Amino acid sequence: MSDEQRLRYLIQQVQSGDTSVDEALRVLRDLPFEDLGFAQVDHHRALRRGVPETVFCQGKTPQQVATIMERLEARSGRVLATRADSGTYDAVRAVIPEAVYHPLSRVIIIGDTPYVAPDAPYVLVVTAGTSDLPVAEESVLTARFCGSRVEQLTDVGVSGLHRILNARAALQEANVVVVVAGMEGALASVVGGLVACPVIAVPTSVGYGASFGGLAALLAMLNSCAPGVTVVNIDNGYGAGYSAHLINKRSVQCE
Repeated sequence: MSDEQRLRYLIQQVQSGDTSVDEALRVLRDLPFEDLGFAQVDHHRALRRGVPETVFCQGKTPQQVATIMERLEARSGRVLATRADSGTYDAVRAVIPEAVYHPLSRVIIIGDTPYVAPDAPYVLVVTAGTSDLPVAEESVLTARFCGSRVEQLTDVGVSGLHRILNARAALQEANVVVVVAGMEGALASVVGGLVACPVIAVPTSVGYGASFGGLAALLAMLNSCAPGVTVVNIDNGYGAGYSAHLINKRSVQCE
């Protein structure tokens, strides 16, 4: 049951007299957020934005992550965590056995992915090289967790331009395209010149020394000559996947 469904049910219970006003106030007291001492968990996020709060694991102890995810799961039943290592996953699994770990992208997911029709408008995640897959998978899992249909094109970088040109149908049918590329980041401009939909470019830290940990790709994408290309931070597959879902969802609602 989502936060919105719980709130509607609570209001109906008060209206029918099955729940007292005092009991409803007790339930609502922790709805906006819950103070854990080391974190203030935002239980209101799903009601405001449609997606529960995501846990960024980097910098947190495994036990802190496990506690936060346990509290979120108790309220919403669905939780996404990013930048998690295997030790963090072990701590989470100890309290939530059904948690699933994706080691390539370092993502933990609790709960079912929302059902999406197989012919629904989709987000297309494109990677320049296989080395970009960890960031791309973070984007894919995020958009799917949020409720979007997601398709993928892998290893279609500009060093073999015929590969991306061969996928023009998939590109042109997508509602949003996420382009994940390191090194010189040129793929975002190429894709931007082939499609009529929004393109979200994700520079990755993949590349030799002069790529400066993704800075070269970031600057190239920011300077793209293709209109309609927007750029997120280096290795931020989560941010790209979330934004792509919001665009995809809004465009579907407007149809």
